[in-house]
Amino acid sequence: MRNTIFSYVSEQYGTEPEYLWAKTPDAAVIRHKGNNRWYGIIMNIPRKTLGLPGDGRIDILNVKCTPAVREVLLGEGRAFPAYHMNKQHWISLPLDGSLEESVIFSLIDESYELTK
Repeated sequence: MRNTIFSYVSEQYGTEPEYLWAKTPDAAVIRHKGNNRWYGIIMNIPRKTLGLPGDGRIDILNVKCTPAVREVLLGEGRAFPAYHMNKQHWISLPLDGSLEESVIFSLIDESYELTK
C-alpha cells in the first residue's frame, strides 16, 4: 500500500516521500512543495501501539482531518487516534487492507487541503 500511496501523491500533487530519520528509516513524510507542511506520514509501528491483537508491526498513514470525519472514523473503528501527532486533528489509518484505496485517497486529499 505504501507504493500505491506514493504513486498517488506523486501523480496528484507532485510530491515524493521524504525519509527524515536515521532511527526510523521506513518512516516517510509527504509534504507540500510550497509551504513544506506535512499532509501525511507513513510509519511502521508495533500493532500493540494501536491496541491491535497479535505480535508484529503494521504500516499506518497519519493524515489531518476535520473533527467530524475523525469522530466518524474512530467511532466505526476504521481509524485510530493519531500516533505521534495531535490527536484532535490527526488520525492513524491502518494500511492492512481494511480500508478501501478510495477512502485512503479521499482522506489524503482532505489532509492536503487542510494543510495548505
